[in-house]
Amino acid sequence: MNRLVSHRIGRMTVALLAVFAVQVRADNDLEKRATWSAPTGVDVKAQVEQWLQTQTVDELTQLKITALWPTDGLPTEPAQLLSQATATMALLSPTAHKLVVHCDSDSHSLVLPEFKVLEEKSLSPWARSNLRLLYARWLVQQRLYDEALEQVKDIKPEEVIDPAALLFYQSACYHRLLKKEQCLTLISKLMENKDTIPTRYQTLARLMEADLKPLKTDSLDEIARLMGDIQRRLDLARAGKRVRTEEDDVIAKLDKMIEELEQQQQQQSGGGAGPGGNNPSSPAPDSVPLGGSGPGNVDPKSIGNASGWGNLPPKEREKALQQISKGLPAHYREVIEEYFRKLARDGSN
Repeated sequence: MNRLVSHRIGRMTVALLAVFAVQVRADNDLEKRATWSAPTGVDVKAQVEQWLQTQTVDELTQLKITALWPTDGLPTEPAQLLSQATATMALLSPTAHKLVVHCDSDSHSLVLPEFKVLEEKSLSPWARSNLRLLYARWLVQQRLYDEALEQVKDIKPEEVIDPAALLFYQSACYHRLLKKEQCLTLISKLMENKDTIPTRYQTLARLMEADLKPLKTDSLDEIARLMGDIQRRLDLARAGKRVRTEEDDVIAKLDKMIEELEQQQQQQSGGGAGPGGNNPSSPAPDSVPLGGSGPGNVDPKSIGNASGWGNLPPKEREKALQQISKGLPAHYREVIEEYFRKLARDGSN
């Protein structure tokens, strides 16, 4: 018996070691496949010094720069290195100074100031890319995802001091704008270095991935998110062509959903009808008078169209709401109600 137990324990140990070895190999392979890496403090200091060679630096400014970049004790966190590098740029460029001060402030103006430094050709691509990343980070904090994406969508990880921040904010923008494929691709790239990126990036990236993966086109979930994005834009005074397009998209998707529900209901009604002389599912033969009685008066009611949904009587509208939102979370009901209200507004106009 003892020999049998020892044999089984030995087999289990070997199996566990094999699993561990496979996992280690997989982790090592993932690290080998990483397509980006964060520069060290020494690397960033060298980049700053290279950039300074293209600038005119007076003695007082040089002393300030030297204090920012001592020989020993350089920061190790990419976010701090980015802050120091952009602070160095601010010492030499009034327009860069304006941007850096703005990004450090708690300003919440709906009208964004113009930062000419982001377009200055005299500034090196390296300096511009890092200033754009700094600005995009501030824009995301203000929920201005379109504007943030405009700043960083074309920047590559190797072009900035904090590549993890770049990939995270790019993916966050695509997530909020419901660009599923772009978001998931960037999250995958970010997670190539999951063991070295900040924990908050890793945690939020996994949450965004889990949130977007099940999202289906034309689903009520997608419609609810679109309406949330419309509300965000209106809250930020960003009403315009994009909002109108999204509103039209929501209406079209809901119209399609309602039409599909109607077709399902008609099919169910048709399938449940029993035999009878007046069964509407059976076509009448030619030249045979149909059964039934009555004066033959027809109530000329309008069959309506999609926009008629917004003017349904309360009882019928409530019935439609229950049918559409059946089996769905409660907050989707608000989406449908808002849809009816919009149709009613459009109809009155």
